[in-house]
Amino acid sequence: MRCPFCREDNDRVIDSRLVEDGFHIRRRRECLNCRRRYSTYERPEAITIKVVKKDGRREQFSSDKIRRGVERACGKRPVSGEQIDQLVAAVVGHVYAESDSEIESRTLGELVMKHLRQLDQVAFVRFASVYREFKDVTDFVHELQPILEDRESGSPRTGH
Repeated sequence: MRCPFCREDNDRVIDSRLVEDGFHIRRRRECLNCRRRYSTYERPEAITIKVVKKDGRREQFSSDKIRRGVERACGKRPVSGEQIDQLVAAVVGHVYAESDSEIESRTLGELVMKHLRQLDQVAFVRFASVYREFKDVTDFVHELQPILEDRESGSPRTGH
């Protein structure tokens, strides 16, 4: 590592610590030439995952895009930012754990809906209406039917 002050490539590591998320390491270094100290951060190389869209196009997976869709669906609902963070983290974790390089947008949407259904049923229906491109009220009724049946039976159903 070159010193950012004198540009010499001769340093020693004084201290190494995990950063809050546990996926980064902060190293405190001292240049053996100029004796100044500086920090470097080490992180694993990001895996690039592509989302295969319905029309066959591929675009880079984005947790921000997942977050925006979930936030829109949860608008004016009693869902905290922390709950949204947890949902997004669960979806992202699943994507990276289960996908080598690609995931179909359909699979991704179903995964988000599974988590939203457990979090907030209104947000779930909002997200589903956009994701599944509801054409009329019968599409809403079709999506709500299992939820209503679960309420009548008294058992919340997970998944779709």
